[in-house]
Amino acid sequence: MIAIVYSGSKNAFWKIISAGKIVAECTTPGMNPFFNDQKEILHFLNKFSVLINNAESIRKIYVFAAGASSAERRNELAETLGLFFKYSKISVKDDLYGAAISACYNNSGIVGILGSGANCAYFDGKNPEKNNFGLGFILGDEGSSTYLGKILIKSFIQEKLPKDLHKEFETRYNLDRPQILERMYKKPMVQHFLSSFFDFFLENRNHKYVLGLIDMAFETYFKTYLLPTTK
Repeated sequence: MIAIVYSGSKNAFWKIISAGKIVAECTTPGMNPFFNDQKEILHFLNKFSVLINNAESIRKIYVFAAGASSAERRNELAETLGLFFKYSKISVKDDLYGAAISACYNNSGIVGILGSGANCAYFDGKNPEKNNFGLGFILGDEGSSTYLGKILIKSFIQEKLPKDLHKEFETRYNLDRPQILERMYKKPMVQHFLSSFFDFFLENRNHKYVLGLIDMAFETYFKTYLLPTTK
């Protein structure tokens, strides 16, 4: 029995396979070794019966995770998972590699990631080329849901949202400036807080103002990631 895991910062998607067929699957919180420590990861793994029930039967685990671009971070995550899956051989690579082999297999191509984070690279059929992207939600992730979340809450605080959207945001989230700043600068997992506002964009995607922000985010992603990769 093997497990394949693709993890962003927000969610991790697990597929458990036996005899070439998916026999179980689940979605857990994301496992980003930059943001999630050993205690936190083990805590949420122990909440999922699918993983608990199959932990002793899984012999190989292939993990593709955001934040796992360095050997140190990969080893940290593998060590943590090894405490839960005690009989498994664990391989950890970064999420961009997982996206590349999924999209291109052993062919070359340009592969992009756009979710709670953002990244892009040229894949030569074996490995993604190194680049200066992957800077995380503070310095990078342009175009992502965290990027859009920052724009939304800043516009709300500065009262730049159209009146109807401002009222909807206020009613739905019951947040004010002090609460937002407290959550941003004094609480953990800020990237999850920012990306949680993506539902607001989805539900208001036909609003002219929101549509403009979404268009701007895609354009920023293309200019920041895709265009430089094609040169």
